[in-house]
Amino acid sequence: MSAKPISALEIARALIAFPSVTPADAGALPYLKALLAEAGFAAEIVSFAAPGTPSIDNLYARFGARAPNFVFAGHTDVTPPGDTRKWRFDPFAGALADGQIWGRGACDMKGGIAAGVAAALRFVARGAFAGSISFLLTGDEEGPAVNGTVKLLAWARERGERFDHCLLGEPTSLAALGDTMKNGRRGSLTGRLTISGKQGHVAYPHLADNPIRALAPILTALQTPALDSGTPDFEASNLEIVSVDVGNPATNVIPGEVRMVFNVRFNDLWTPASLAAEIERRVAAAAGVARVALSFEPTNAVAFLTARGAFTDLVASAVEQVTGRRPQLSTNGGTSDARFIKDACPVVEFGLVGKTMHAVDERVSVDDLEALSRVYQRTLELYFSGFGSAYSTRAR
Repeated sequence: MSAKPISALEIARALIAFPSVTPADAGALPYLKALLAEAGFAAEIVSFAAPGTPSIDNLYARFGARAPNFVFAGHTDVTPPGDTRKWRFDPFAGALADGQIWGRGACDMKGGIAAGVAAALRFVARGAFAGSISFLLTGDEEGPAVNGTVKLLAWARERGERFDHCLLGEPTSLAALGDTMKNGRRGSLTGRLTISGKQGHVAYPHLADNPIRALAPILTALQTPALDSGTPDFEASNLEIVSVDVGNPATNVIPGEVRMVFNVRFNDLWTPASLAAEIERRVAAAAGVARVALSFEPTNAVAFLTARGAFTDLVASAVEQVTGRRPQLSTNGGTSDARFIKDACPVVEFGLVGKTMHAVDERVSVDDLEALSRVYQRTLELYFSGFGSAYSTRAR
């Protein structure tokens, strides 16, 4: 390594310069591989593919061979920038202005990766410690999430890799760095409903069967009563209708079919199977004699919770010691790759303020970026001061 450790800002600017819009890597993972390998990490890029999905590059890197193995996880892929003319700066330039770094992925989540890598490089440069530090990085989080973290975990497990605790650097902070960390996520289930009728002239309704008439009681049944009232760690599950379509441009035609799409963000009172069964029951009871077809899209997004305890306290303490804020534990928001990692080891998420993620002019505070790296370094210091060995998941 060079005498002066590379900063989180330098790494973030380099990463943003790679236009790694899913599924393209554009050089982001090879850059990280070289950076980590120079510091003594054993690093390997592995690719996975599946029918109907693009091939995806992923990176696994590890420093050390002993347990406990502390893992940083994240993704280098980003969403498309949209119309670049609407951006203040080139979305892949990593511009610095007004005390902020601008660009696609600045907060979601190249900034988080940069903070973790910089922290790990500083930590290992200080000398020997009892354990290992690893990175699980994918290029398939913003996309279908088929050839990314879930397969990288299986690949590592087949090679004998074991993980004890994981910190995922998604942008979790809401208003200020340190106000929120996530110890769980809701699940996601999408359903599609079709009600079939008989097309006809609006002036002769007795010769037709309007499927829209059957829609109203089904909508009511899906919304009432509420699916649940929540739990101490989760808000109530929420079902939202996202599309209703009859494909009918005419004003004098009774449509022959109505199609509806809905999505449920559900808590840990449900599994995808139990939730689907409840929705099927409600639809069947409300449909009456209407001809209804209901299906659900496959999902790998299940609700999960990392119990409050020693590990969540450790990360929260590191956050508080650096930022002065004790983060509130949360399970809200969308899905993340933590839903895969939780099967390998306890996982929490903590990262930058996410107000501009996926938006035009995505950006984060440079001060926040460097503070996040210090939080991650302090997490490593606390973890390897004895916590990791005492709470190794393999010792339970």
